[in-house]
Amino acid sequence: MAFPHDIKKISPTVWELPVHYKEGMLVPARIYATEKLLMAMDEGVFEQVSNVACLPGILKYAFCMPDGHWGYGFPIGGVAAMDPVTGVISPGGIGFDINCGMRLVLTNLTHEEVAPRIHELVDALFNRIPTGVGCKGFIKVSQSEFRDVLEEGSKWCLKKGFARPEDIEVTEEGGCFAGAESSSISDKAIERGIDQIGTLGSGNHYCEIQVAKDVNVFDEIIAKKFGFTVPNQVVVMFHCGSRGFGHQVATDYLKLFLQVMGSKYKINIRDRELACAPFHSKEGQLYFSAMKCAVNMAFANRQVILYRIREVFSRIFSKSPEDLGMDMIYDVAHNTAKLETHIINGATKEILVHRKGSTRAFGPVMEGIPSVYREIGQPVIIGGSMETGSYLLAGLETGAETFYTTAHGSGRTMSRHEAKKNVRGKKLQQDMEARGIYVRTDSWGGLAEEAGSAYKNIDEIAESTELAGLSRRVVKLVPIGNIKG
Repeated sequence: MAFPHDIKKISPTVWELPVHYKEGMLVPARIYATEKLLMAMDEGVFEQVSNVACLPGILKYAFCMPDGHWGYGFPIGGVAAMDPVTGVISPGGIGFDINCGMRLVLTNLTHEEVAPRIHELVDALFNRIPTGVGCKGFIKVSQSEFRDVLEEGSKWCLKKGFARPEDIEVTEEGGCFAGAESSSISDKAIERGIDQIGTLGSGNHYCEIQVAKDVNVFDEIIAKKFGFTVPNQVVVMFHCGSRGFGHQVATDYLKLFLQVMGSKYKINIRDRELACAPFHSKEGQLYFSAMKCAVNMAFANRQVILYRIREVFSRIFSKSPEDLGMDMIYDVAHNTAKLETHIINGATKEILVHRKGSTRAFGPVMEGIPSVYREIGQPVIIGGSMETGSYLLAGLETGAETFYTTAHGSGRTMSRHEAKKNVRGKKLQQDMEARGIYVRTDSWGGLAEEAGSAYKNIDEIAESTELAGLSRRVVKLVPIGNIKG
């Protein structure tokens, strides 16, 4: 498509829609992308990011990352920081799958050791990690215990034996957003989430066995500090979130915000999907607490999945997870709103950062990074399609402009409906296996939706974040096995 008529090129990777682009914009909107990626973006990106720029209390710019595409309210890849005093909180700036995130786990196994057993590994993972719409986990908890999960996140898993202390240390925010109060959660949300701990779900969620081929290492020094010390090393990456629980939380509070936004707070917005409430209002604080509950549920969900992954590898290779070197590199969240301290107009200020389909990417020496990574920057995980590969990157000190935020994935170029029209799931599985990628799924239609052709080029996305100074490429990870919902 053609550029919007008055978009301004700030740099080879930064493009700006000025405040006069649309009536009501309070700040400019900035899109981080190469010209090639920008030209491929759907019109919804420009419409939505400029709508975000109209929200009360927004600071500096409304942003969209290189993987940006149309979403609910915010574009996927959207970022916006609000003044907590004058600004709002919006579920559309966080998403329905709250804390949909990525986790990356090392092994000391080589490709040569794993390849002969890839069918056995993938089949075992598929049998041990529930996938698909409505799937239920093996952990049975009472409503009271589930509320503990919502308030404690990964720390609950540690108490129950599903986590190691070092797992908690390398999970964003220690695997728990403080201040989550389960009293802000509806009975319906509890009902939807209580059986879903330790489940992958559906859509673009996956668990993937990958190889860090020597030729795909971009920064050997940082790669070694992240734990890549074996030639053609095998790792496990997985992507999932808060499942139906997070969806219900978003649904509950969108309905509430639509009721009070205009009548009580006199807020007018350009798009109902950006329904919001003043951050410090009663409704805003209730949602902030509920969102944290969903964030914590997602951290616990991923932690229990890791427990299952370690079980599978241990059984198949007849070694303990410790002997297999199955240490976490990092767990990073997408789809959150967080109070963070940043420099605004030369002064240190606490702000509310919405990240919708985008990844926190703190630079070296910043508070909030695990001590083991303090000198090199936060690990950043950008997941690609199941056919192409993913990236491990590191945050940079030059990322301040976007509140230290970068891309979260490759970004769709094709709707799920269109992908299912163009791709046959069974044939895709056969073609992938012929190329050395063994995949299991509970839905051929769901597999077709996730074909590589439905996504942007992950290499271009990762490179563009580096060119823009948002994150540094460390290693590309190539899939050899995958389970999909």
